[in-house]
Amino acid sequence: MIKKIRCPGSATIINAIATGFGSAFGIGLDIICEAKTINEGIKCSNDVGASTDLMDLCVNNVFERYAIDKSDFGLEINTKSTLPMASGLSSSSASSNAIVAITSNIISEEFDLEPLNDMEIINLAIDASIEAGVTITGSFDDATASYFGGVVVTDNKNREFIIKEKMDDHKILVYMPNFHSKSGDSDVNRMRVMAPLVETAFDFAKNRDYFKALNLNGLIYASALGFDSAIAIDAIQAGAIASGLSGTGSSFVAICDESSCDDIKDAWSGLKGNVIETNVDNDGCLFL
Repeated sequence: MIKKIRCPGSATIINAIATGFGSAFGIGLDIICEAKTINEGIKCSNDVGASTDLMDLCVNNVFERYAIDKSDFGLEINTKSTLPMASGLSSSSASSNAIVAITSNIISEEFDLEPLNDMEIINLAIDASIEAGVTITGSFDDATASYFGGVVVTDNKNREFIIKEKMDDHKILVYMPNFHSKSGDSDVNRMRVMAPLVETAFDFAKNRDYFKALNLNGLIYASALGFDSAIAIDAIQAGAIASGLSGTGSSFVAICDESSCDDIKDAWSGLKGNVIETNVDNDGCLFL
């Protein structure tokens, strides 16, 4: 049996590290995961040369949930990504969602068992990400924006939705500098000092004023983490609807319309790195 699934990344509206409450939206950059049955064991690989520790944990978690003996049944899993790694665009959430979902789907068909439901998939994926040390808060906002698409506003501590809805279709520009920034390596105490300001940004998100929330959150976290907030300000000055740091960096996103995209690209043209053009994703994880 061979299966294939696609899961998008997400961009930050509110980073949940400071307060435990977050918001994110799906973007058109994604991870494609292909899985096929083998006689025994688990074999994981990816096209970016990253560690397969998270991949292995995701598959193992599902095998354990179903009490599957790896000596009697196995899976070979490979992922291909258009998501920059360690950039604040939820590559880990997209990968773990895809792997847990496809593993559950294959096992349930192979052994005539009940497949995991959406929230069981997401929670298993988050648990694996925490165990692998690739997330600080569990990233319920990132995980659900990736899995369902659209925009979410969430209570990450309790893994609950405050808002889950489709997002208006916009062009998204992503500025990727020539360095990475792993979430697990970020200075948590420095970010939590900014909690009162982040709460103000979160109030905008709760009231569906997502663009103000993204702008303010981006400025707060860029300042706390030592990124250049002028990158976002330059984009806004060039016509972006909103712009800010995504996750704990290193990427910045700009939400734009057709008329402003080229101007924003020009404003970012002198920066070291590259600019990726994509779109809002409202589809989430889909089997192909």
